[in-house]
Amino acid sequence: MANIRILTDSTSDIPEPIRREYGIEMVPLKVHFDTETYYDAVTIQPEQFYEKLKTSSSLPTTSQPSPVDFVEAYKQAGSGPDSQVIAFTLSSALSGTYQTAVLAQSMLDEQVDVTVIDSKSASYGFGMLVVEAAKAARDGKSKEEIVELVHQIRKETRIYFLVDTLEYLQKGGRIGKASALFGALLNIKPILTIDTDGQVAPVDKVRGQKKAIARILELLKDEFGDRELLATVAHANAPEAAKEFAATLQEQFQIRTMSYTTVGPVIGTHAGPGTLAVFMVPAR
Repeated sequence: MANIRILTDSTSDIPEPIRREYGIEMVPLKVHFDTETYYDAVTIQPEQFYEKLKTSSSLPTTSQPSPVDFVEAYKQAGSGPDSQVIAFTLSSALSGTYQTAVLAQSMLDEQVDVTVIDSKSASYGFGMLVVEAAKAARDGKSKEEIVELVHQIRKETRIYFLVDTLEYLQKGGRIGKASALFGALLNIKPILTIDTDGQVAPVDKVRGQKKAIARILELLKDEFGDRELLATVAHANAPEAAKEFAATLQEQFQIRTMSYTTVGPVIGTHAGPGTLAVFMVPAR
């Protein structure tokens, strides 16, 4: 029986204890504050990142791993007997990480079996896929069965997120300056998602955080009704808002498991502090 190893990049925002529990390997992206470079979830953790963001004179930038970073990770993950590696990356529509991972795959010799999957998602939207893949691997599922499973989960997952300010999306080129200024003046809270192409896409615009959350609840209710669900709430340095959001979800839905994660430095660079997100999928 093949030994399936699961690998991800750091933008999956999987908490380190969960990565350790399921033996998930990780390749970090980089965050740059002026001349200082940090490795996401390795040399800088979310809490440190958001503290540094408060005092930084300029917004940080991010960069993807090199092909060599992936080659080394593939070789390490695939070094055991009969090992097969399934590698998940941030959506190819949001980053060149997927293309780099594929290039690295082509640089390997035939002794390392690697399958690269474009998650077409971000943060725990694909972190959830990675964890479910790792669970399936532990249960003895084949590579083909795992790939089919994660594609099905991706189709069933619903992702909604709110940003506290449009400044970071504007500076990252996601929206225009006029839209950002208009939104700030009117306290507009755009409800965003990751669409089937892996792009950040608008769902609705609502004035105020409470109304925006109420609208997300409506959207989820229309989608899932009374089905039993798995849910994760993610936040960017907003733990109390995340707890309140999660409590509301548990009151209104049949939640089998509720988990939390923190939006990491790379995704946080583009979404900004105060971001709230929910990732929801039917329980199996």
